[in-house]
Amino acid sequence: MNINFAQLRAFTAVLDAGGFAAAAQHLGISQSGVSHSVAAMERELGGPLIVRGRGEAGPTPFGERLLVHARSALAAADAIQAVAEQRDGVSGVVRLAAQPAVCRGLLPDLLTRWHQELPRVTVTVFEGEEDEIAAWLEAGTVDLAVQVDPSAPPAGSVQVAEDVFGALLPADHPLAGEPSIAADELQDDSFLFTDSGCERYVHEAHRQAGVQFRPTHRVSELATLVAMVRSGVGVTILPETARPLLTPETVFVPLQPRITRSLVLTGPAGRPWLPAAAAVVQASAPVSCPDAPENSSAQPVAFQVWGRSAGS
Repeated sequence: MNINFAQLRAFTAVLDAGGFAAAAQHLGISQSGVSHSVAAMERELGGPLIVRGRGEAGPTPFGERLLVHARSALAAADAIQAVAEQRDGVSGVVRLAAQPAVCRGLLPDLLTRWHQELPRVTVTVFEGEEDEIAAWLEAGTVDLAVQVDPSAPPAGSVQVAEDVFGALLPADHPLAGEPSIAADELQDDSFLFTDSGCERYVHEAHRQAGVQFRPTHRVSELATLVAMVRSGVGVTILPETARPLLTPETVFVPLQPRITRSLVLTGPAGRPWLPAAAAVVQASAPVSCPDAPENSSAQPVAFQVWGRSAGS
């Protein structure tokens, strides 16, 4: 059997990008080059790997079984190349996944820091939901992820921020000037809700306040939620990482009792981390959420590392 890394990259790129044209653009080669590489791999292995059609390209059952091994082989090859490149300092591309709110509220400052401290490392961001991010990290689609309250992060993981929850109110709301409020104080208002990875924390705020969770409106987009609060439709509970979406017509008031979530930068549990990825983790001290309000009860969080240094 004669399979090369160019064929494996073309195969995985088509499935990750959803088609041959998008894969060609990602790899920086022609679409015919991608097609030829995949076709050669299929001939060598004796069967089709990708379902071709008008819609998004997907794997055949045979291709699905091979995909995890193709990713592992490419990850190993990338790790070997990265080790060789470390002779002249840390360099390479690191693929990082995070939830939308984290991408908006935390990553801009981190990306700036990484660029300053690791100028030869390029960090590429993939935005996804919590379950997608875990699958991407496990499959090798990404090298690092910012995960929310992971139960058992692998050794070397770093807590980069503590995200404080608060009530988002119209600026003219009677409680807008309070230093903190409890969820039961919002019972007279229409409560607006979007999941966006925050549902369990919103439920916990209501449980601690001893009131039932009864949202008046449910929306899918966080930006829609903020616009509705700004217009006086109702109130909501959000994490502080959502602050980049807020406007002067809205006020963020921390909850009491205090509810937080831990944002942890971590790599895969089942394979070694790329040297560039380990360097990114090592350069990631805790970051404050942008434009934190003066009346916020958020406290700085200690630099926390699980188990060992990320580079070991």
